[in-house]
Amino acid sequence: METHETPGPETTAPGRARTVLRRWPHAVAGLVSAGLLFGVAELVAAFFSTSSSPLVALGGAFIDITPPWLKDFAIATFGTNDKLALFISMGIVATLVAAVTGLLARRRFAVAQGIILVLAVGMAAAVLSRPATGILDIVPTVVGAVAGIVVLYQLSRLASRAEPGGLPAAGQAEEHDAEPTRAAGSSSRRRFLTFSVVAAVGAGAMLAGGRALSGVRNAAATARESLRLPRPAHQATALPDGVAAEVKGMPSFVTPNDSFYRIDTALAVPRIDPATWTLRVHGMVEEEFSIGFDELLGMELDETWLTLTCVSNPVGGDLVGNAKWLGYPLRKLLERARPQQGADMVLSTSIDGFSASTPLEVLTDDRQALLAVGMNDEPLPLEHGYPVRMVVPGLYGYVSATKWVVDLEVTRFADKAAYWTTRGWSERGPIKLASRVDVPRPFSTVSAGTVMIGGTAWAQTRGIKGVEIKIDDGDWQKVEMATEASVDTWRQWSYEWKGAKEGTHSATVRAIDADGTVQTEERADPVPNGASGWQRVQFTVG
Repeated sequence: METHETPGPETTAPGRARTVLRRWPHAVAGLVSAGLLFGVAELVAAFFSTSSSPLVALGGAFIDITPPWLKDFAIATFGTNDKLALFISMGIVATLVAAVTGLLARRRFAVAQGIILVLAVGMAAAVLSRPATGILDIVPTVVGAVAGIVVLYQLSRLASRAEPGGLPAAGQAEEHDAEPTRAAGSSSRRRFLTFSVVAAVGAGAMLAGGRALSGVRNAAATARESLRLPRPAHQATALPDGVAAEVKGMPSFVTPNDSFYRIDTALAVPRIDPATWTLRVHGMVEEEFSIGFDELLGMELDETWLTLTCVSNPVGGDLVGNAKWLGYPLRKLLERARPQQGADMVLSTSIDGFSASTPLEVLTDDRQALLAVGMNDEPLPLEHGYPVRMVVPGLYGYVSATKWVVDLEVTRFADKAAYWTTRGWSERGPIKLASRVDVPRPFSTVSAGTVMIGGTAWAQTRGIKGVEIKIDDGDWQKVEMATEASVDTWRQWSYEWKGAKEGTHSATVRAIDADGTVQTEERADPVPNGASGWQRVQFTVG
C-alpha cells in the first residue's frame, strides 16, 4: 500500500517565507503608488476648487449616499469626530485596495492599471457631483491617476527584479553560481527600497504642500483675519450676574467658538471669498434680489444670545452650545422680498449643496432669526459658516441653521423637500424641552458628605422656569436655578446633596418650561424629530 507523507514545517515554512518575500514588495508598490496618486492630486487641487480634491469629493459623495441610519449611528458613536472616523475608514479601505492592486500588478499589470483607471473615473464622477465644481476640477484626479500608474509600473518592475524566488536554496547550487545571483538580488532590493522611500516621502510632501498651498491661497481665511465687524445697531443685552451655576466642572455659560459643536455634511470646510459671496432671495416673492457681503455688513445688524441644538443630540448629550450672534434679521430681508400668498417655507441652501426647510412664519415673527456674520464678538469661524450662516431660535439646526448659505427660496412644503427631509427626518423641527446633568459625570467617583450636582436645561423661545432632581428612587426635589439670560438661551442649575453616603447612586433630572410644561419621561430616539426622555446619571460616592 502506497503512503503519502505530509510535508512538515521544515519543508513548508521556507516555501511560505519565500512566497511572502516575493509578494510583499508588490503590496508596498501598490501602497506607495496610491499615496503618490493622492499626494499629486492634492497638490494640483490647491489651484482648483476645494472639492477638486478626490479624497474630499469621495467623502462628500459618500456622505450624500449614506443611509440615515448609518449617519445617525456615526453621530451617536463618534459625535463631532464623525468626519475623522470617515477619513480613517476611507484610509483603511484605500490601503487594502492599493495593496491588492499592487499584488495584481506582479503578474497582470494591465488589470492593475485598469483598476486604477476605473477608480479614477469614479473619483472624477464624485468631484463633478459636488456643488460648484466644473469639468476642469477633475484635472487633479487625472494628473494623480497618471502619476500613480507610472510609479506603480516602475516599482513593479523593480519589485520583480528584487524577488528572491529565483535564488537557489542552500546546497542546491554551486557557491560560484549562487553568490552573483544573491548579489544581484540584494542590489535590486536596495534600488526598490530607495525608490519606494523617495516616492513615499514625495507623496507625503506633496500632500502636506497641497494643504499648505491651499491655505496660503485661501482668500477666505485672509479676508476673515482682516475683517472688522461693524458695531451692531441693537446690541445684545449684557449677561446678568449669576447666569453660571457655581459648581466646579460645569461648562461655561458662553461656549467658546473652538469648543462649539460642529455637525454638518461638509467633509471639507467650504472656503468662500466674501468678495464673491452673494445671497439670492427668490421663489414665491414679489421682489427677487441678491445681496453681497459688503451690502450685508452695511445693514442695521442685531446682536442676540442664542443656544443652538443639533437634532442628533441624544438625551444628556453635548451637541448643544450657547453663543452671542451678530447678523441681519431675516424677517426684514423677507419683508423686502414680500412673500406671496400660499408660501409657507423658506428653503435655504449652502454652497456645498446642503438645504434646510424653515417654516416661513418662524422667519417672519418677532423672534431673533438672523442671517449671521459674527459669533462671540468675532467673524464667523470658517467651520461655523463664514462668511454668512443662519441662526434661528426654537428650531433644530437641520431645519434652520444653514452654514455657508447662498440661496433663500420662498416656497411651499408641498413643493420642495430639504436635505434631511428626503432622508426620513421630519420637515419641521421644533426644539424639545430638555435637561441634563453636567456634574458629576456618568460613572465618576465623588467624595462622601455634601455632593454638588449641576446641569443645564433649555427650551428655546419658551424659557426654563425650573428643574427638578431625584436622587436614586427618592422624591423630586427643586434645584437652585441660575439667572436666566433670555428665553432663547440655556439655563444652568445646581443642587446641594447633603449627607451622601458611600455606594452607587443615581441622579435623574427633568425640566419645566415657562408655560409650566414638564419634560416628558417618554424616551424617543433622535430620528425623526429629536430625542426626548429624562437623563439618569449613575455615579459612585466613595
